[in-house]
Amino acid sequence: MKLSSESKIVVIGVVAGLIGGGVAAGGVTYFSQDDQSSVTTSKTTAVKVKNNNVKGTSSATKAFKKVSGAVVSVINLQKQQSLQSGIYGSTTDSSSSSDSSDLQTASEGSGVIYKKDNDTAYIVTNNHVVADSNAIQVLLSDGTKLTAKLVGTDEQTDLAVLKVSSSKINEVADFADSSKTEAGQSVLAIGSPLGSDYATSVTEGIISATKRQVDATDESGNSLGKATVLQTDAAINPGNSGGPLVNLAGQVVGINSMKLASSEDGTSVEGMGFAIPSNTVVSIINELEKNGKIERPALGVSMVDLSNVSTSDQSNVLHLPSSVSGGVVVVDTEDNSPAANAGLTQYDVITKIDGKRVSNSGDLRDALYKHKIGDSVQLTYYHKGKEKTVTVKLNKSTSSLSSAQ
Repeated sequence: MKLSSESKIVVIGVVAGLIGGGVAAGGVTYFSQDDQSSVTTSKTTAVKVKNNNVKGTSSATKAFKKVSGAVVSVINLQKQQSLQSGIYGSTTDSSSSSDSSDLQTASEGSGVIYKKDNDTAYIVTNNHVVADSNAIQVLLSDGTKLTAKLVGTDEQTDLAVLKVSSSKINEVADFADSSKTEAGQSVLAIGSPLGSDYATSVTEGIISATKRQVDATDESGNSLGKATVLQTDAAINPGNSGGPLVNLAGQVVGINSMKLASSEDGTSVEGMGFAIPSNTVVSIINELEKNGKIERPALGVSMVDLSNVSTSDQSNVLHLPSSVSGGVVVVDTEDNSPAANAGLTQYDVITKIDGKRVSNSGDLRDALYKHKIGDSVQLTYYHKGKEKTVTVKLNKSTSSLSSAQ
């Protein structure tokens, strides 16, 4: 998942070939005083190492030990395009290759084991970590490398589920209720920054915001609407994608997915990482395990937040009363969509769903995604300045709700 709009976003994933080299060891130079300086020596007492009184007792250490065994590196293997195929423009086969010698590491990310079920263990990671893979390997915290099978992916939330043999799996992670997280709460980010050479690295920070809304796009730059994410200042680097954001009880509160690298004007940004909340993660992975894909109810509209519409247009075009301060403007409706069938048209402004106020497209999508296809919802909206209420049957499924640009 990427961010767009007013900020330039880097989606964190490691590309093979960009991790070259190691850490250079610098030489140590000792400087002495001028030769003419006098040196006085005296009998000294040797300094000794004392017991470490905080060994293993800090909350962060306990949390790390509890969950680190369930954190893995995820290796995306892909066929390398030959010189001949590059010249003649032929495409590579997207199916898994039985000959691993044909595959090379294209990128690396992280993941977390969340369930063992008989002979199978399940891992959640980011969709962009495994995108376009021909095969996937998983490196456990003890160095064991396993072949993983893709269970399902969801581009909308940037989540994917893998499965591996459970014979080598000893630990699984627990999910916390992310709705209970608070700004200022301490968290740990665990993963493989810069790839598996730095596997199971841990950084510490706090929750900076609990319901940050960001504009999300797919790999092709198409809008996926608003995403509601946790914001953290724990250091998140390329390769941390798909790894867990953990509270001090050792529970997963989010899956690290992206970071803000710089603003639109090029200003460098630090300490702005984003994680998919665990409540969203649990909902998605349960359905991916069951169906291998996500089917969502949708209204069938393109839309824009009312906050992005000028005050003059709100009055002169939308004919809204001044008392309306939040909502979602319908820019267009798909033919035969639930919204169109219910009578919604261009420039209608949705302000409530099932009686709950809708401030933006994120609110609307979150409310819709609590329902299933076939459910009915009640929409309150303004049509040419007049408030109306209508019941809409969610009988249409689309991949996403798109935000008008």
